[in-house]
Amino acid sequence: MQPCYKRNKIPHLPTVAIVVLNYNGLSLLKAYLPTLLLYSHGYGIIIIDNGSTDGSVDYLRNHFPTVTCMVHDGNYGVAKGYNVALKQIKATYYVLLNNDLLVTANWLTEMLALMEHDPSIGFCQPKILSLQRPDEFDYAGAAGGFIDMYGYPFCRGRIFNHIEKDSGQYDDTRAIFWTSGACVLVRAKAFHTLGGFDELFFAHFEEIDLCWRAHIAGWKVYYCGTSTVYHLGGATLAYQSPRKTYLNFRNRLLMLYKYHPAHLMDTIKNIAFNLLAIFRMWYLGKFAHSWAIVQAQIDFFKLKKKIKPKFLVPYLANIYKRSMVIDFFTKKKKRFSEITPDQFT
Repeated sequence: MQPCYKRNKIPHLPTVAIVVLNYNGLSLLKAYLPTLLLYSHGYGIIIIDNGSTDGSVDYLRNHFPTVTCMVHDGNYGVAKGYNVALKQIKATYYVLLNNDLLVTANWLTEMLALMEHDPSIGFCQPKILSLQRPDEFDYAGAAGGFIDMYGYPFCRGRIFNHIEKDSGQYDDTRAIFWTSGACVLVRAKAFHTLGGFDELFFAHFEEIDLCWRAHIAGWKVYYCGTSTVYHLGGATLAYQSPRKTYLNFRNRLLMLYKYHPAHLMDTIKNIAFNLLAIFRMWYLGKFAHSWAIVQAQIDFFKLKKKIKPKFLVPYLANIYKRSMVIDFFTKKKKRFSEITPDQFT
């Protein structure tokens, strides 16, 4: 694969590979790839196909012959799908992009300039808005991610299922704890020295796990509010899917066991949180989701044998020192602005 370059105001010309992971996303490629090509002229665009059976590969070859397409022999999931591909792609930066994401003019320039200015930044995400409701933040990443002491993720602009409207309140550039996997600019050196994604996760939480390792290794994780993209969301695995619920609950426990075992071992609270989620799903009539949480707990105990927990994890910034579950459901904290800076490490 030949590296592509784009001339702009950045001090030198870094090699950038825009990598889109696709699985049975033919309709999404038709809808969003033309815009990606329009606003990413000069950068290398590579489609990684995870064993699609819907004609995605033939469509790319027939309609976009200049776009590189790497084809896996099966559905490797997000973690392995990227890992296998990125080992073969030589670039200074990777842009990991969902196939249901709509980019805008200059969407990449600001993030790239930020990372070129500070070589200690390993990961950077843009402002991610909802494609279906453009005045609102997107569920997956919004304006940058954080976690609480029990491993529950939330974002500026989205705490659990409460989503804020975008009124410019998060147009800043700042350090965050994790970046969205929907759209993230990654320094290739950081990705490879960290060992890539943990393939035990398959999909969901793999980006948070990678960012946690990045913090431990001394890399910065950033949000760039002057770059904007729009995300459809739930295209490969629907938000209403019990499989998504299962992966989210299982992988949260795996991640917490890896890096924060002391809080995972706070058994009473963790059991209480899981029971709360199980009963809430049952009350809402989502019985398959209730069982998915039970199965996630069972499979966690099976899979944790493959993990060596890190009991001496260094102090890390930007972790919420309280329980977001308790604060959201009992204290009604639904906006990031309602959290004070002293409540973070």
